[in-house]
Amino acid sequence: MKVTFESTPNPSTMKFNFGQKISDQSVDFPNVDACEKSPLAAKIFGFPWTASVYLGEDFVTVTKQDWVDWDILATPLAGLLGEHVESGQPVLLQLEASLDENQNDSDVVKQIKRILQNEIKPVVALDGGDIVFSKYEDHVLYIHMRGACAGCPSSQATLKDGIEVRMKELIPEIKEVVAI
Repeated sequence: MKVTFESTPNPSTMKFNFGQKISDQSVDFPNVDACEKSPLAAKIFGFPWTASVYLGEDFVTVTKQDWVDWDILATPLAGLLGEHVESGQPVLLQLEASLDENQNDSDVVKQIKRILQNEIKPVVALDGGDIVFSKYEDHVLYIHMRGACAGCPSSQATLKDGIEVRMKELIPEIKEVVAI
């Protein structure tokens, strides 16, 4: 399996594209302690330069420590990722519950989740990231930025100039979008 890679707006994070679906859902592994659900993430965390791993449906973003360069890591890591998937080893052992709409959500929360799912997530996924709904209270939308978005130098611009502007445009009662 040929895995390609590309830089992201976060210079510490590289996006590895599989060209096919490798997971039914996206999962964030912000540190080595969180990776017990993914043999693939555990394998990547086996390298001391790994800071975090984000697993998308057809890509993986890896954030590295500052003391090593992508020029040295990217090609061998792409090969390792391809070998793992091609060998039939599992990517995830146990899937987390999805944050989809539920019957207890207010109409506004359902609308927010639909917009995040259909408009915002596909755009940030292009750069190897994800946006996850946390809560909506007192006209403030709280989200989690994951993958390449977490710690990215341009994440504040993405949050305020992109996500917040679009959410306010579609749902005028939203006063602010905050990353937690």
